[in-house]
Order: sequence, then C-alpha cells, then structure tokens
Amino acid sequence: MERSGQRSENYSRIISGIRVSLPVAVGYLPIAVTFGVLARSAGMPPASIIMMSVLVFAGASQFVAVNLLAGGAGVAGVIVTTFFVNLRHILLSATTSEKLKHENKGWLAVMAFGITDESFSLLSTDRRKRLPRTYVLGLITVPYLAWVGGTAAGAILGGQIPSLLESSMEIALYAMFIGLLYPEVSSAVPKLYVALLALFLSSLLHWLPGMELSEGWIITLVTLISALAGAALFNDQVGEEGDEDDGC
Repeated sequence: MERSGQRSENYSRIISGIRVSLPVAVGYLPIAVTFGVLARSAGMPPASIIMMSVLVFAGASQFVAVNLLAGGAGVAGVIVTTFFVNLRHILLSATTSEKLKHENKGWLAVMAFGITDESFSLLSTDRRKRLPRTYVLGLITVPYLAWVGGTAAGAILGGQIPSLLESSMEIALYAMFIGLLYPEVSSAVPKLYVALLALFLSSLLHWLPGMELSEGWIITLVTLISALAGAALFNDQVGEEGDEDDGC
C-alpha cells in the first residue's frame, strides 16, 4: 500500500510539473522550428541538427553556433563563444540547487541539464523551500521534448519549404535576440551602454581594414571585451540597483 501511495504521489507531482511547464513548451515550438530551418539552410544535415538540440538544449547558444559555423568559424571559436553565452547557467543551476539539496549529484546533473531561463523562472518563484524530484522532472521534460520535436520538424521542413519563406525565417532570429535584449537594456542604463559598446566593437572589427578575423572570433572578442568593460565600469551602479530592488 505504501508503494502504491508513493507511486500515486509521484505521478501527481509529475503531472503538476508538466501542467506548469506547458506554456513554456508551447512557446519553444515556433523558435525550435525556426532553428531547425535555419540550421538546415546553413548546410547542416538533419541528424546533426536534431542531435545538437538533444545534447545541447540551449536555444540562444544553438543559434549562435549555427551562425558561427555558417560563417566559417572553427571549433575553438564556437566553443569559446557558446561558453560565454551560457555562462549564466552556472548561476541558474546553483540557485536552483538550493531547493534540491536533498538530491544526489546524479539527479542534480540531470536537472541542471534541463534548466533554461524560463524553467528557472518557474522554479525560482516557487515558494516551496524544497522541491520534489518528480515535480522538477515533469517541469523540465516537456519543454525539452518540445524543443527537440520542433527542431526535428524544422530540420525536415527546411529542405522542403520555398527558399523565400526559408530565408525570411532568419528575421525570427533577430526578433528573438531583440526581444531578449530590450527588457534588459530598458531596465538598466549600464546594460544599454554595454550593448552599445558591443555594437561599436563589432562594427569596428568587421569593417576595419586589415582585420582578417573570422566572424566567430569577432563575436568572441566583442563579448569578452564588452563584458569585462561593463564589469569594470558599472559594477558599483549595478550593485546599487540591486540594493534598491531588494528594498522594495
């Protein structure tokens, strides 16, 4: 009877996690399809595209990686760039692990793999100090399946839809990045300055005569220099903003 009750409770928790994550999964589908189409148009075979989503599961980094590969970037440039793009996940996973201290390292690794910006927001705003393993698994699994499934659909459709429609889907990539950037720069002036610095450096390295860096290394250098400059110049201002927010 105890085992039956435990199974019923675990099942209920999984369903609860799935229910909470459904809006995230629905939002992932069109972006995942776009990624699959763009990756296919960049010359990647469907199997490689799908495996990237299966093994990486990081939307922004996957878009960046495909863009770098299409621009002729080397493996080292792709790895370094995606490392910096995904650096925030160390903090996301570390913060989430506070509610999962009772789990072993194997389960923590599985859950860390499934953490995204959206799933983190759901987990971090959960008022419970201790989250059940089955609830978290349900919450991270459905968005993951949606991302992989959407990628597969886009990879297959990428070789069949009209070229005009396929090329127009690149607009979705820029729209996504603008959508991610705007809330950040509108809420803090230092972030706006860092974004403008990155734009200036990127343009400078791209158009400066005699520069023969690949697009991948340009993105890597711009990201690194802008981040370091922002940390050095605006560290105090960001801290003050954080203090003000905590007091509200």
